[in-house]
Amino acid sequence: MNMKKINFYPHKPYNALPLLPPKKDIETSTLLKKTVAAGRALAELKGLGKTIPNQEMLLNTIVLQEAQSSSEIENIITTTDALFRALTTKTSQVDAATKEVLRYREALSETYATLKKRRLLTTNLFIKIYQTIKENSAGIRNVPGTVIKNIRTGEVIYTPPEGEHIIRDKLKNLEDYIHEDNAVDPLIKLAVIHYQFEAIHPFTDGNGRTGRILNILFLVMKDLLDFPVLYLSKHIIENKNDYYRLLGNVTAKRDWEPWILFMLEAIEQTSIHTREKIISIRELIEETLTFAKKRLPSRVYSKELMELLFHQPYTKVQFLVDAGIAERKTAAEYLKELEKIDVLKSKKMGKENIYLNVKLVKLLSK
Repeated sequence: MNMKKINFYPHKPYNALPLLPPKKDIETSTLLKKTVAAGRALAELKGLGKTIPNQEMLLNTIVLQEAQSSSEIENIITTTDALFRALTTKTSQVDAATKEVLRYREALSETYATLKKRRLLTTNLFIKIYQTIKENSAGIRNVPGTVIKNIRTGEVIYTPPEGEHIIRDKLKNLEDYIHEDNAVDPLIKLAVIHYQFEAIHPFTDGNGRTGRILNILFLVMKDLLDFPVLYLSKHIIENKNDYYRLLGNVTAKRDWEPWILFMLEAIEQTSIHTREKIISIRELIEETLTFAKKRLPSRVYSKELMELLFHQPYTKVQFLVDAGIAERKTAAEYLKELEKIDVLKSKKMGKENIYLNVKLVKLLSK
C-alpha cells in the first residue's frame, strides 16, 4: 500500500488520520502469542508489589526513574542525584531540567490519585497531565504550524491534524475506544492507544511524556497494575530509533503488527526489569534492618524508620518528625547513629543536613 492511497503526506496536516478501531486485524496469532509472555511478566510485577511493606515507597523510586527516562527521550537531561536532592530540600536553586522531570512525576502521581477515584481516561485528564508537565494553562492546539522533524536532518516527517475541533473529535474517538468494552487484549489495545495519541499530537509540546503517562494509567485502569510503577520509558530510550520508525510506519503504511510487537516487548522487558529492581529494593531493606539490629540500639532501627529510609534515597530530620518516629533532637541522633555505621552519609544542603542512603542510590543507578 503506498502513501498516496492512504492520503498521508508529511508536510500536510493529517486531518484524515483514521478513527479507531483500526480496520486491520490487530490480533494476529503472532501478536496474541506475544501478549501471553508480556501479560505473564506484568502479572508477576503486579503480584510482587504486594510483597513490599509499603508500596507507596515505590512512587518515590521507580516512578522518579520513569520520569527521568521519559523526559530524557525528549532530550531533557538531569541526574538521579539532582532529582532526589530537589525532592528532599526546599532550596530554590533547582535547574530547569530537574524541575521539568519533577513535574512529570507530579503529573503521574496526581492523575493516578484521580484515576483511583474515577476510573476514566478523558480529554480533560490528558490536558491536566500536559498542564502539570509544562506548568502552564494552555490546552488543545488551536493554531497551525506544529510539525515533527527529523532531529538530525531537519526534514519534516509528520504534520499532525490541525484545527481544535478536529483534534477534539479525534480525542473523543480515542476516549470511546479506551472505554469500549470489546474483546481486544488490553495490551494490544494499549499499543493502539499510544500510537493514536501520538498521531493526534494534541498539544504544542509534551505529547510524548503525556502519552507515556497514559500508558501506565491505562494499565492501572485495567487492573493490570496496582501502582504506576512500570518503568516503560527505559525500553523506549534504549530502542529510540525503532520506536519512532515503527510509529511512522503505522502512519505511512498502516503497518500495525511490528509496532504492536515492539510495545508488547517493551511491556515484557520492562516488567521483568522493574520486578528485579523491586526485589533488589526489598532485599536491601531486609539486609539493612538485619545489619542495623546487630550494630545499633533497638530504639534506632524501628521498622518505621527503616521503611522511611527507603521512601527515597535522601532523608532528613524533618522527615522523621513528620512521620511521628521521633522528636527533632532524637531524630537527629538516630540519623547520626546510622551514619556512624555507614548506612547513611550526610551532606550539607543550604542550612540543613540531608542523609544519603548509600546502597539505595547505588542500586537505583544500575
